[in-house]
Amino acid sequence: MKRMKAVSVIAASAMLVGLMSVPAYAETGSSDLNVMLETPVESLDPQQATDGTSFEVIADYTDGLMQMDSDGAAVPALAESYEVSDDGLIYTFHIREDANWSNGDPVTAADFVFAWQRAVDPDVASEYSYMLSDIGQVVNAAEIIAGEKDKSELGVTAIDDKTLEVKLNVPVSYFLSLMYFPTFYPVNEAFFESCGDVFATSPETTLSNGAFVLDTYEPAATAFHLTKNEDYYAADSVSLPGLNYQVIQDSQQALMSYQVGDLDTTLVNGEQVEQVQDDPEFTSIGAGYLWYVSPNIKEVPELDNLNVRMALTTAIDREAITVDVLKDGSTPTYTAVPLEFAAGPDGSDFSGDQTMFSDVCSYDAEKAAEYWAAGLEELGISDLTLDMVVDADDAPQKVAQVLKEQWETTLPGLTVNLTVEPKKQRVEDMQNGNFQLGLTRWGPDYADPMTYLGMWITDNANNYGFWSNADYDAIIAECTTGDLCTDAEGRWARLYDAEKIVMDEAVIFPLYTQCNAEMISSSVTGIDFHPVALNRVYKNTVKAD
Repeated sequence: MKRMKAVSVIAASAMLVGLMSVPAYAETGSSDLNVMLETPVESLDPQQATDGTSFEVIADYTDGLMQMDSDGAAVPALAESYEVSDDGLIYTFHIREDANWSNGDPVTAADFVFAWQRAVDPDVASEYSYMLSDIGQVVNAAEIIAGEKDKSELGVTAIDDKTLEVKLNVPVSYFLSLMYFPTFYPVNEAFFESCGDVFATSPETTLSNGAFVLDTYEPAATAFHLTKNEDYYAADSVSLPGLNYQVIQDSQQALMSYQVGDLDTTLVNGEQVEQVQDDPEFTSIGAGYLWYVSPNIKEVPELDNLNVRMALTTAIDREAITVDVLKDGSTPTYTAVPLEFAAGPDGSDFSGDQTMFSDVCSYDAEKAAEYWAAGLEELGISDLTLDMVVDADDAPQKVAQVLKEQWETTLPGLTVNLTVEPKKQRVEDMQNGNFQLGLTRWGPDYADPMTYLGMWITDNANNYGFWSNADYDAIIAECTTGDLCTDAEGRWARLYDAEKIVMDEAVIFPLYTQCNAEMISSSVTGIDFHPVALNRVYKNTVKAD
């Protein structure tokens, strides 16, 4: 697909000033890159991780079959070469002879077979198992996930130590781009078994085959470190001696750390942008995240009412949120698929027309009040109190406060209570249906609208509102397993039909497409920012002394 604007999903980097001592490695490793994260790593298990922070760190020390070049195209990584059958149903990957794990074991085709079988194993319950079934269309993946077949029947085979064969149900145009997504990364089975239940929870229970090696880490760590992997097959091209990560959720603290030289890059937002926007080290980088509000349609009777949902979405002044609150270049968004990450058959942005759903998704206080009155009458109530869960980070809390004010001002009788939670808890509550409204986000895992639209099929783990629509499910099925798999233009048109159902039903309330306002030290070059999957990659990064 045509390359859209480069984007970044997560934040930059920092050292906690006054809150924790600087690790010894930071004192001696002056050329290490100091990286700030907004949220802690949730999991370093490639088949269990679900968040962008975890994906970034896993990819620091693990390669997949493919990787992204600086323009975002899929190019060989552990797979030195590959062939695709004429019908697009069989991929044969040839793994590099010089690819090794950090314990000295060679990376083999069996490592991929083991990992992919883990991903679809119902006993593992990977939230990203659908990447192999619904998205990747690997043979028997769906049946294994459903418990109808054994994981050994997955359509992936180690022909020999260095040859991996993958069979698909239907052609998947973006299949190679899936190969740099962490769910598809290899796992050394013998090492995994030796770790038991603590796999990927410490440097001792983690293996590297990538550019860096994890040398300090513990679950929920607020500081950890990686060192260059001298045995990496492409070590000669890696300049950085290491990466220092710090989790800093307070944006003012992060900026202070950057200004005193403890950080090489950090996010800024809100009023901070006005302070630094003329600094030559300031930049604004588009991020693939769509921020939206998810209503719990199934579990909250009042939110099962379409008029109430329409009132809530039309009462949102999205421009005020981006211009007056975020001030980081984020773009108001009125579609279920965000801007500037997926290009269609003609090269145009799938969501370039932001007026497409203006009749159901635009700021209109008068119309919102009418929807609200109709909804309350249908419910037989005169007022309503709703709770909304929100992450503990600065930006989402600021956005949530504005949403509360806009809703309570526009919709008489509405009270919105905000519940601030760590991201991991917030996600868990939303997945379990333990919420009413949720402020959340989703970043694209691959360059196709299905990375968003696939979330709202019945029973998808990321369908937080537990919405179900048979017509919608049928359209998505057409676009993933039907004749439209080989009809690019027809598939694109049907994806718009699916999006229209989501918008007409107010399944989500889109807010904005995130843009990251960042400070990046002038001594640092070569951080690759990408719109999908791995949003920051440091293999080509150089930090001048």
